[in-house]
Parts: sequence; structure tokens; C-alpha cells
Amino acid sequence: MTVVPAAPGPGHTSGMKPVTLRTERLLLRPFAAADADAVYAACQDPDIQHYTPVPSPFRYEDAEKYVTETAPQGWATDHDHILGAFLDDGSLVGSFCLTRLSQGVYELGYWAAAEQRGHGYAAEAARAMCDWGFAALRAHRLEWWAMVGNTASRALAEKLGFVLEGTLRSRSLVHGEPHDWWVGGLLRP
Repeated sequence: MTVVPAAPGPGHTSGMKPVTLRTERLLLRPFAAADADAVYAACQDPDIQHYTPVPSPFRYEDAEKYVTETAPQGWATDHDHILGAFLDDGSLVGSFCLTRLSQGVYELGYWAAAEQRGHGYAAEAARAMCDWGFAALRAHRLEWWAMVGNTASRALAEKLGFVLEGTLRSRSLVHGEPHDWWVGGLLRP
């Protein structure tokens, strides 16, 4: 994995400067306004709308806000370190994020575009984010949370080495209904 500091985008005032990560097959970089179309298309997937905290229904305005406000503000506040993962042809693989929970503890969050699943791209991008989080953010623990039933997310987390630590009953409301959540942890190697 190669790490390159990225130039701060519009609205970036302080906090950590965004980075760009290069893996064998992917470029993980800060989202740009031009990525709104791809984010909008990916987030029409019912699984992304059900299993992640994106708005449902997901409107084009939500995609624009995500790439031009939410992601840059996350870096500016040093709270959410959001990168888009892209193939060399520019196709969006997904969104990957490390969210600061407490000193040295971050949550890994991700979604992958439906057409990019099954190729190992999400695992490659998530591994790069974890490695970067341990090295650059000095994380000593990464957490993964997923709604019970999101078996693809669980399989990916376990592939990365996350250990399932429990099930939280009725942890949150999703579309007005309480849902159980899995939680897992990955410690600094």
C-alpha cells in the first residue's frame, strides 16, 4: 500500500489532511463533486439502503451532500476519514471510512457497489484502511458493527481478522423497527 497526502478539498479547514492510498488494484482517494453520479447509482441498491446509515430513499441531493460536505467535513474535524475506492478505469468500488470513537479506537465502515462485489475489491480496500488506521491514526483497536443478517459484511470483517465479540439486542431502529447488531474487534498487530 502506498500513502500519498491529498490536497485539501473545498471546505477543508483543519483536522487531518485527506490521504490517497494505492493498493495493487485500487485507488482510495477523497471523494470529489464529480463522484456524485456514481455514489447515487451505487446507493440505489436496497441492501446499501437497508444495512447502512444512508438515507432511504437515497436521492441525488444525498449523493451530492455526501461527496461535497459529509466526506470533507469528516476529514476537517478529524472524525470521519472517508475515502472512495476506485478501479483504474475510474469505476467506483465503494466507500470506506474510519470513524473515531475514542482515543485510539476507530470504527471501520464500508459499502460496496453491487456490481463490484465478489471480486475481492472491498477486502483489499478495507485492509488498506485498517493498515492506514493502525499506522497513521495510531489506532490500537478497530471496531466493526453490522446489523444481524448482513452476512456479507460479517464475512468481510472476519476475512480481515475481526473477531466477533457479541450481539447487541435491539441496538438501533432501522426504518422504525429495532434490530440486533453484531460487533467485532481487530487489535493492532
